[in-house]
Amino acid sequence: MSKYVITYDTGTTGIKTCLIEIDKEIKIISSATAGYTLFVEDETGVKGGAEQDADEWWKAMCVTTDEVFRKAPEIKKEQIEGISFCSAMQGLVIVDKDGNCIRRPMTYMDQRATEELKTGIAHGVQIAGADAAKLLKCLKYTKAAPLSVKDPVWKYKWVEAHEPENFKKIYKWLDVKEYLILRASGEFVMTTDSAFATLIYDTRKGHEGWCKPLCDMFGVNMNHLPEIKACTEKVGEVTEKAAAELGLAPGTAVFGGGGDASLIGVGAGAVEVGDTHIYSGTSGWVGTVVEKQVVDTGALMAAIVGADPEAYNYFGELETSNKCVSWVKDHLALDEIGVYLKSHPSEENDYEHIAVNLYDFLEQVVDTAEPGAGGVVFTPWLHGNRCPFEDPNAAGMFFNIKLETGKTELIRAVVEGICFHMRWMLERQDMKKEVHISNAVRFCGGGALGSSTCQILADILQRDVEVVDSPQNIGAVGAAACIAVGLGVIPTMKDVKKFIPAKITYHPNKATKEVYDRNYKVFTNLYKCNKKNFAILNG
Repeated sequence: MSKYVITYDTGTTGIKTCLIEIDKEIKIISSATAGYTLFVEDETGVKGGAEQDADEWWKAMCVTTDEVFRKAPEIKKEQIEGISFCSAMQGLVIVDKDGNCIRRPMTYMDQRATEELKTGIAHGVQIAGADAAKLLKCLKYTKAAPLSVKDPVWKYKWVEAHEPENFKKIYKWLDVKEYLILRASGEFVMTTDSAFATLIYDTRKGHEGWCKPLCDMFGVNMNHLPEIKACTEKVGEVTEKAAAELGLAPGTAVFGGGGDASLIGVGAGAVEVGDTHIYSGTSGWVGTVVEKQVVDTGALMAAIVGADPEAYNYFGELETSNKCVSWVKDHLALDEIGVYLKSHPSEENDYEHIAVNLYDFLEQVVDTAEPGAGGVVFTPWLHGNRCPFEDPNAAGMFFNIKLETGKTELIRAVVEGICFHMRWMLERQDMKKEVHISNAVRFCGGGALGSSTCQILADILQRDVEVVDSPQNIGAVGAAACIAVGLGVIPTMKDVKKFIPAKITYHPNKATKEVYDRNYKVFTNLYKCNKKNFAILNG
């Protein structure tokens, strides 16, 4: 018999809530979206700051839960077998004993803790920009290291250094979905993938859990760390208070779920060893399922703990991926986009429908420019970059503009630049002998809504690109898979692939290979040639 669940995909700019049926396929019955505020720089009062309001997350969760039931009136709240979450990772949500946020949560984008990073690990005799002794200690216990200013341990240390009164109030350190689990169930927990993302989690077989030697080395109070649960585990039940606010039945099971880096690959059906997926949402990444932990400190890539306890996700991130397309909408094609949206009004005035219409418009524009964008190359580093180089000073640029360059070439160059960066990370992964990249990659996220974008990616990678149904919703599907495995409806995470087939495959066009190889060579040279210039302007 069919099982019905509700999942919450909590992203950088909004939440997607889905009512999902689990049967022969994992199928979305209804969905709803709501946005919330991202406070950056000026709003936070701190250079590099990026924060959100936890109450806005919860309000969006309540509003969208009500809406998915209204869209599917045949499904009653008593039929919901469980709820779960997919969320952005590496945030810092500090709460008191009553579960109240002590300060606004810092998101994964927050870059304020530069001094804490330098003091904590980036000093002394260095390897890959880190103190050699500390780096080797990290690799011993976690097979990874907190080498990025965005890693949450440095946010935690920033609060200790700059907000001592807030630091004294900390009862537990949570991540985004962990806060929502707390609000729904009253339980202070963290799933294994979120725990690993703190980079103070011991991954050694038989020693899994919070790592005291690393906590001691970085000065982390272990009393602040919550109990660790599996992604597929029932971690609690919806409380009476939360049920009244959400419109759910009290006692509805709450499952751990996972972070976006863990569950988007699951939702895309990339779950077997060697399966590779590429995600293009606000941020973006390349992830490959591997059997054992692999690390590339030079490129800040590591095999992270995911939802499957028998495998890891070898992972490289682009800080601003499809966010670059939003930038195009807001700045580069403002007039044309406005006219297009007025002439193609959506029935529902939410950001997802606007995004779909935006892609319809961009498809038309991109297809009018030749592959290679007339020689224009764009770098998608609009909020610094993480992999395969870490530099918060890196920025976007259009290179090689000429008199004959028009908006069509610039817009196509943005899409190509995102795809070039994905190729860069994929090729860096492929350099590791322990990593075997699948011949076909699964492409997902909002970027996969556009057929032209999918074809450009296939051409730049010179690989088949597969797209599943509703590629922008696969985080919610991955969270549903956690419930399905937890309930025993699906035996293991590796069996999830049978429930998520590819709907369309894009084959590479060999005729475009030469021009894309040429532009790609320039693309990979641009950071090296401009690193000092970025530091002069943005350091």
